[in-house]
Amino acid sequence: MKRIAVLASGRGSNFEAIARAVLSGKINAEVAVLIVDRKNIGAIERAEKLGINWVFVDPNGFPSREEYDSRIVAILKYLGVDLVCLAGYKKIVSAPFVDAFPGRIMNIHPTLLPSFPGLKPHEKVLKYGVNVSGATVHFVDKGVDTGPIIVQVAVPVSPDDTPETLSERILRYEHRIYPQAVKWFVDGRIELSGRKVIVKGADYSSLPVVPALEDF
Repeated sequence: MKRIAVLASGRGSNFEAIARAVLSGKINAEVAVLIVDRKNIGAIERAEKLGINWVFVDPNGFPSREEYDSRIVAILKYLGVDLVCLAGYKKIVSAPFVDAFPGRIMNIHPTLLPSFPGLKPHEKVLKYGVNVSGATVHFVDKGVDTGPIIVQVAVPVSPDDTPETLSERILRYEHRIYPQAVKWFVDGRIELSGRKVIVKGADYSSLPVVPALEDF
């Protein structure tokens, strides 16, 4: 059985979506651990409610980012983790971290990448004036939100939207596409070749989600 780890820095709603999909049996895997870089956050409360082990690794206790990431990698290796999911994780993982889990780190970003990467994405979307935004699940590489794309969802932008209203509308889809991407990985259906990701047997023909949702 595949083992999943989730890294989070905030409220943990995507972490909970993945965990509940695992606990319900939709994803044939185990959530081995939640790792957090902050105390007193919602993700910890969700983990305790769901009975999932969590670990706080204090970034202030390490002289460099690489050494901090090395500690996390050591924990993940000790637990035999197969897939690492970043869910509202506020740090850019270092090159040694990426090298430790090539093609096995996922992230979710609340825009249609490669548009509007990085921080404050909804503010960027509204300032630019686009009519369609969305969310992207992608593999993590050594850039910022630049890794190979697994699945995307298109969500309309209203003229009256604020960053909060747009975020909330997109978040509902995030909670579906992220567990779906994890399930595809666990089921061995993802093929990665360079920048190209193919989900074997998936439907790529219709919006708003491409490849189409199958289980969520």
